[in-house]
Amino acid sequence: MDRKKIKIVRIINRFNIGGPTYNATFLTKFLSDEFETVLVGGVPDEGEKDSLHILEEYGVKPIVIPELKRDPDLKSDKAAYKKLKEIIKREQPDIVHTHASKAGLLGRRAAFSCKVKVVVHTFHGHVFHSYFGKAKTELIKVIERRLAKKSTGIIAISDLQKKELTEQHKICKADKVKIIPLGFDLTKFQLDKEEKRKATRTKWSIEEDEVAIAIIGRLAPIKDHDFFLDVIEKLLETTAAKIKVFIVGDGSEKNRLDERVSLINEKYPNKVVMTSWILDIATFNHGMDIICLTSKNEGTPVSLIEAQASGLPVISTDVGGVRDIVENEKSGFVIKRGDNATYLEKLRLLAENKELRVKFAHRGVDFVLERYHYKTLITNMENYYKELLHKNE
Repeated sequence: MDRKKIKIVRIINRFNIGGPTYNATFLTKFLSDEFETVLVGGVPDEGEKDSLHILEEYGVKPIVIPELKRDPDLKSDKAAYKKLKEIIKREQPDIVHTHASKAGLLGRRAAFSCKVKVVVHTFHGHVFHSYFGKAKTELIKVIERRLAKKSTGIIAISDLQKKELTEQHKICKADKVKIIPLGFDLTKFQLDKEEKRKATRTKWSIEEDEVAIAIIGRLAPIKDHDFFLDVIEKLLETTAAKIKVFIVGDGSEKNRLDERVSLINEKYPNKVVMTSWILDIATFNHGMDIICLTSKNEGTPVSLIEAQASGLPVISTDVGGVRDIVENEKSGFVIKRGDNATYLEKLRLLAENKELRVKFAHRGVDFVLERYHYKTLITNMENYYKELLHKNE
């Protein structure tokens, strides 16, 4: 192995569908020949779909540590930490870069123990509200502050996230945080749009004059599908538009949500469909007309970037980095959390106004292609790595 290259061990929480997997995959695959990367990650939570097909698509072969799991577990955490130390000692990297909370905890501790020169952590989201109780949240903050103090650099994926980390939750000082937005391969969302639209609408029996609305993501409490279904029930009661709704994903809330959807479908037959995970989301998106998000907390929601790249208007709760990726009232609507009435009003407006959907769609495509292509991510990250290495020579 050529030791002249800058060697990176990249550690991700788990290989599940979402922004962190894409981020880690593209940074492993597309960094210039000056760099060499070993990608390490854990396994998805129960009910989550693994994302190894994404890595296979780009020819990335990871090291999978089954003991590296999202939820705290003393036995598996200890085993994962031991394996991470073994990998770091074997690879002798110049940089260890961790992505998301559990990888950040165990991976950074292992890197510090092995005296790695540069240790970087990316916050893809955070768990400082809406996940745990007050006592546990405060403990997590204390741990994150200690880790941040010893880290060489911290990456936030949006302006808002940096403010939350540094001003609201006081994880570290602002001068230690670099903002580097996520990057994606958005080309596939631009290809064969009409053909994909026809295929999707045929497969899911969507009539030509029906407006197809979808929400895409884990069926977990943090995604707040109950808020979504509250709005959908009201929409079905009040709109003159023909509506068909799709809930894409799987997770711990599946059985409970399935029961609620059944009740809605008794009142409004065949209006809401639960699809489980869909791997070819590019083809699916082109059959839709509106993409929704109702989360209580987010980092950078991939579903909204992919929706806009597909030429779809979006509507979302105002959480995490949403305002960084959606231009409010230009490519979609961003609604204050808990404001069911306004969310319903704006969703109904989009459902009933095709001209507005087309206008938002055009703006959204231009916006995300300019800001969220993976080539921009690669350039930003390479420059930051070199900056940190230079400071620590």
